Amino acid sequence: MTRQPEKDTAIYTRLSRDDELQGDSNSIIHQKELLSKYAADHGFRNVRFFVDDGFSGTNFQRPGFQEMLSEIEAGKVGTVIVKDMSRLGRDYLRVGFYTEIFFPQKGVRFIAVNNGIDSENQQETDFTPFLNIMNEWFARDTSKKVRAIKRAQGMAGKHTAVHPLYGYKKDPDDPEKWIIDNEAAEVVRRIFRMTINGKGPYEIATILEKERILCPSAYLAERGAGNRRNNDFANPCRWWGTTVSYILNRMEYMGHTVNFKTEKTSFRDKRRHLTPKDSWVIFENTQEPIIDEETFQTAQKLRKTGRRPTILGEANPLTGLLYCADCGARLYNERGDNGKGHFKDSYACSSYRKRTSDCTMHFIRSEVVRDLILSALRSISEYAKANREAFERLVMDTTSDRQAQQMKESRKALTDGQRRYDELDVLIQRTYEDHVAGKLTDKRFLKLSQQYEAEQEQLEGELKRLAAEMETMQEQTGRVDKFMALVDRYTSFDELTTPMLNEFVEKVVVHERVSVGRYKRKQRVDVYFNFIGLVELPAEPEAELPAAEPSQERYVAVNTSFAPLGEYLSQQTENSVTLSFSDVERVIGKPLCKSAFKFYSYWYPGDNRPISNVIYNAGFDVDRVDIKNQILYLTRAI
Repeated sequence: MTRQPEKDTAIYTRLSRDDELQGDSNSIIHQKELLSKYAADHGFRNVRFFVDDGFSGTNFQRPGFQEMLSEIEAGKVGTVIVKDMSRLGRDYLRVGFYTEIFFPQKGVRFIAVNNGIDSENQQETDFTPFLNIMNEWFARDTSKKVRAIKRAQGMAGKHTAVHPLYGYKKDPDDPEKWIIDNEAAEVVRRIFRMTINGKGPYEIATILEKERILCPSAYLAERGAGNRRNNDFANPCRWWGTTVSYILNRMEYMGHTVNFKTEKTSFRDKRRHLTPKDSWVIFENTQEPIIDEETFQTAQKLRKTGRRPTILGEANPLTGLLYCADCGARLYNERGDNGKGHFKDSYACSSYRKRTSDCTMHFIRSEVVRDLILSALRSISEYAKANREAFERLVMDTTSDRQAQQMKESRKALTDGQRRYDELDVLIQRTYEDHVAGKLTDKRFLKLSQQYEAEQEQLEGELKRLAAEMETMQEQTGRVDKFMALVDRYTSFDELTTPMLNEFVEKVVVHERVSVGRYKRKQRVDVYFNFIGLVELPAEPEAELPAAEPSQERYVAVNTSFAPLGEYLSQQTENSVTLSFSDVERVIGKPLCKSAFKFYSYWYPGDNRPISNVIYNAGFDVDRVDIKNQILYLTRAI
């Protein structure tokens, strides 16, 4: 007869950081000594130790505990011995599951020495559930005490994090203070610089990984710090876009302490949840900054705007800066091959592109915008350097007038929004009363209440934005100094670089083109700079211009076959003339070429366009061409 191998005796020991406060009696060494003696005295053989040092009793994903469970599942363990019930855990539901269900199902005998519990003696286990509850109460009480201590530290302006943020390290003379870790801080600065250069988080992560720069966790672990200092990294240089975004979001890099950004809903919950921003407690200038405030804010502004990479693999740096003067929508970038061998790079109103009737095109080429920005920047920087006091007065006067108007508009919008918010409160109350009285069906009540609450939620966000905007306008000081500090950082304005664009330009407002004379257009573009907004420099005295010359006729060959059309138009007395393409063919005495039926440009004046130039010389402009219906609409030039 084959003899079954004797199963192992699992001795489980655990020590958390909180247990260390209780003295040496709970140490791992003491637990091992106590339990080894107990096993020897009671005849338990094949002893195996499973140890978790530094793990909370509310956490059941401990490596030693999980290894023991795996051995139990494999049928290798016959007995589990612990010092007391709290060593197994401090969650009475989970501990109860293991002691009342899991262990019995697997045929495992459970012993808690100091509590006198042995699963083979039913009378000794009757009091077990109460011990589990008391152990959980202990964990809950400890959690409350720790949270109270952390709250007091955080409200006093001390860092509540155990480890300094990547880029900082603890001051050897005062562990509660952070000082700059130069190597990591340079990586942080570079991440912000690349963001201002127009690169996204995932693109930055790829660059850092290719350059074999240690990721924050691996970097800190190499120095014995961080939460993953005991981990093995398969790829220590693996950067993620989320890691880059995390760094870009941290206000601490401006030298501030930001406490209570996350919280736990329960001592059982090991995950941390973000808290609303108004719950944060911020203490400014508590450590040396790695990033200045202007750089940080510029990076935040850029990250709010999505930029679609083109076929060239890069996004247009102007995207997110251009706005429509009439509807306020952002301008949409059209960039790429137009299918005719020409590269297009232009912007148009996004409302217009959505094919709505809310707005017009507001078309402008990227090249034109860049030239205008560079010209405005060059002019304003040269004037500011040469006339510092006059420039400061000009900015203050301009922004004061504009802010007064903006404050008036914002105050009115705030009042109207608050009035509507209060009206919605009344409507919600009235809807509820009608529902209770049976005047509204459940379906109708649910639809109306959801509609009102959604509008109220949207209004609440808008009211907060308006209030913050008004507060910002009231607190703006020293704008000229900040702008001049930015100007002084650049030695040349010969070329508009992406960092220069993002650091200087707040927004560009594009107006619709207007007609000026025959086939000429002009377009107003307002460039708003960071800190100073839209500033119009004093105009230089205009030189006396020569008298305007009459419009020159466009070239047409003397023997052109389209001359009869010019003679026909010269005889017309009306200011508007409508001709079908067949009428034109009848007048000129020959059929039109295929281009006339395919291209609008055939009918507009230009080089080597004889029929359109004949129309121009006859004193008419092409108002509209209907290719589909083959009709030409002409108006007499004024």
